[in-house]
Amino acid sequence: MSEISETASGFVWQSSPPGSIYDYIRVASFSIGPDGLVEQWSRRAVDLFGVTAEEARGKDPVEAFMPADLRERGHRRVKEILDGKEWTGLVPFRMPGEERPHGIAEMYVMPSETETGERAALCIVVDVRALRRIETDLAASQAIFGQSPFGFLLFGTDLTVKRANQRFATVFGGSADDHRGRTVHDYLARSEADRMTTALRRVLETGESVTDFQIVGAAPGARDRRHWSINLYRVHSGSGRPIGVAGLGIDVTRRHNAAREAASARRNLALLNEAGARIGNSLDLEATARELLDVAVPGFCDLASVDLYQGLLTGDEAPPGRWGSSHDVGYGAGSAELRRVAFASAVADTPLRTDEGHGPDSGCCGPVPIEVGAVHRYPFNSPCAGALRTGRIRTVPGADGELVQSTLIVPMVAHDTVVGLVQFSRAKGSEPFGERDRALAVELAARAAVCIDNARLYRREHERALILQRSLLPPGDPEAAGLDIACRYLPGTTATEVGGDWFDVIELPGHRTALVIGDVMGRGLRAAVAMGELRTAVRTLAQLDLEPAEVLSHLDEIARGLGAPIGTQQSRTHKSRGPELSEVYLATCVYAVYDPVTRRCTFANAGHLPPVLVEPGEEALLLDVPPGMPLGVGGEPFEEVEVELPEGALLALYTDGLVESRDHPLDEGLSAFRRALTDPARPLEDVCDRVLTSLDTGHGEDDIALLMARIQGLPSEAVGDWRLPREPRSVGRARELARTQLKAWDLEPLVDTVELLVSELVTNALRYGEGEIRLRLLRDRTLVCEVWDAGLVQPRRRRARDTDEGGRGLQLVGLLSSSWGSRRTPRGKTVWFELALPDGEGTAEPTVEQLLSMF
Repeated sequence: MSEISETASGFVWQSSPPGSIYDYIRVASFSIGPDGLVEQWSRRAVDLFGVTAEEARGKDPVEAFMPADLRERGHRRVKEILDGKEWTGLVPFRMPGEERPHGIAEMYVMPSETETGERAALCIVVDVRALRRIETDLAASQAIFGQSPFGFLLFGTDLTVKRANQRFATVFGGSADDHRGRTVHDYLARSEADRMTTALRRVLETGESVTDFQIVGAAPGARDRRHWSINLYRVHSGSGRPIGVAGLGIDVTRRHNAAREAASARRNLALLNEAGARIGNSLDLEATARELLDVAVPGFCDLASVDLYQGLLTGDEAPPGRWGSSHDVGYGAGSAELRRVAFASAVADTPLRTDEGHGPDSGCCGPVPIEVGAVHRYPFNSPCAGALRTGRIRTVPGADGELVQSTLIVPMVAHDTVVGLVQFSRAKGSEPFGERDRALAVELAARAAVCIDNARLYRREHERALILQRSLLPPGDPEAAGLDIACRYLPGTTATEVGGDWFDVIELPGHRTALVIGDVMGRGLRAAVAMGELRTAVRTLAQLDLEPAEVLSHLDEIARGLGAPIGTQQSRTHKSRGPELSEVYLATCVYAVYDPVTRRCTFANAGHLPPVLVEPGEEALLLDVPPGMPLGVGGEPFEEVEVELPEGALLALYTDGLVESRDHPLDEGLSAFRRALTDPARPLEDVCDRVLTSLDTGHGEDDIALLMARIQGLPSEAVGDWRLPREPRSVGRARELARTQLKAWDLEPLVDTVELLVSELVTNALRYGEGEIRLRLLRDRTLVCEVWDAGLVQPRRRRARDTDEGGRGLQLVGLLSSSWGSRRTPRGKTVWFELALPDGEGTAEPTVEQLLSMF
């Protein structure tokens, strides 16, 4: 390095002494050729960028030394420079092979020309960091040293104080000269002094500066802890020899406290935000408790546990606990049974021993850890029981020798109801809980409590709806004459509400069977209740033996009644709001009546998916049953379709949850359902299982109901059918026909009873009916006898007076048969009775009291 000096003879060049400013200012230069590539590379550039001239020449400087996000702008600048424009500015640069910026350089670019007249550029580069170090060194000069508002020390090579400024003396006492010869051990505690000594020695040996070195201590005569930020750098003589270390100290106690408060506030806000996003994502009590601990550990505390009232988990109707300002009320006086549902720890893998819990096996052996799932109680006078009774947070310090420093016991309160208890603990060595932490703990517990209470209410409603729904489904495996039946019902998961799907198999007179499947639109307990009302109505209407279209018409009126205006009493309560309407329920339904004698089935559809029929050896087909409008819409009549079903055919009724989901449309689901029925000859239970396992039902999104029936008509030998003229001798003829048929069926024990009852029904048909009389006997699981005539007057059972000579025929029919009734037909009426088949022990004869009861 050389410098210019002025003498009497003029300006002369001379070498600059070591330690001059040129040793500090890191100035480098390089040139760019007309092609935008590096041509010349100075030794200073080698020192600054760490790249040799051989490696730099011929490279694009923008691509080699600038971060990727700034290269496009850099290329534009280079183009402008090669067009003859000067440019000065700050440019981030990176070392080759590194992506992140390495430093900031101040660059001055001057256009130039080559020997051939082409435009090039000369670049002068100064490392901005070097300039900043120069400013720091200048600040350590005598003028700044004396005027600095911060504590300033100059340590010698022996690490003793050589000089201190007045600001330092003001804080630590005495005059500035009084501090000469002291060491850092005279100002700081041993641990902090050792750290400071190590830092001073490292700076002195390596020459690397240390900035923002944090020191904690107390000024003489003061008891409060102060925080200082120390900047250290090595000081050189003019010849470049290290002469000591300069230290600049700034009191950052307020800034440290403010930063700690701000960090705590940011942490708390982040925790609350995370809690809002993560707690309550499921309607499951235990899952919600685990979500709370996932948020709290380790972000808020080191250990945490959640206890919920056992009654809440088992579905008790009474709220677990209530508290108020006037008096403390707790479920079980704060000592009711609780269950540990969640535990999390960042410092231990097992629950800690506690003096609070009394587990089932604690006995007299002292406190034991409370495992997850364990049911326990808190002693009445314990802080946990007190927090449960009062609904107020409590802080409990840790005992000597334990891992826990302190614990926040926070009752989980939702809508003035205590649902459980959460305990947040911090281990020794962690920052103690403050008031802000207490407020955050209450907020976290409250949020989780609301979610848990909502989950409790949902679970209760879901269980009620599920119980109601299942109670309304046919118990066991339904049986029907001439049909082999299999059914499946899959309710929605706990993540979805209960729906209104239902199916039913109803025995009708004459060994006929009504097959019903329906779906109430909507979800929840109300939908399940509406389903129950419709199912009950279907069963009632089925007993009237109405045609399928008539049944749906009556159901439509009932469904519309479910959405009728709320009663006048509630309307009066809300006069200003006017009349209110309850939720309108719509439902779809298929009602089919199958006659095993004729193997004909009559269908009526109210907006439901069409039935599927699989004939032997054929592909599955959707029956063309006019869909009609859903129940509850009203105004449109329903149509009937009668289909003759071949022996061995398979009939399937189903709800939309089986064939429709979010993942595929309805058409794809119907096609997949039909393909799953390609082997109907297999056992019917296997066919049902194959359908549910092969279809992508998306189970859990909706309820699934499936009702399948294989056609097995009554054989001709199980049917006796005769037509009798309308004359008195037909009574005897009917008895004779019945007797002969029963003997052919080996049912001699029933001959006397059947003869008597057939005689009564045929006599009533002659006396009160019209037209030709028809007698039919059907044998299946029971014996059914039917007497048909063209009269429309329905028989009515009455109690005969003692003086009456007649009027006891229907009483006798009711007494001797297992059931009896009458129904209208398109051309008259049918009166029937049913008898159980003999079991080999003979049939029970009516008692004397039963016979006398008719008189």
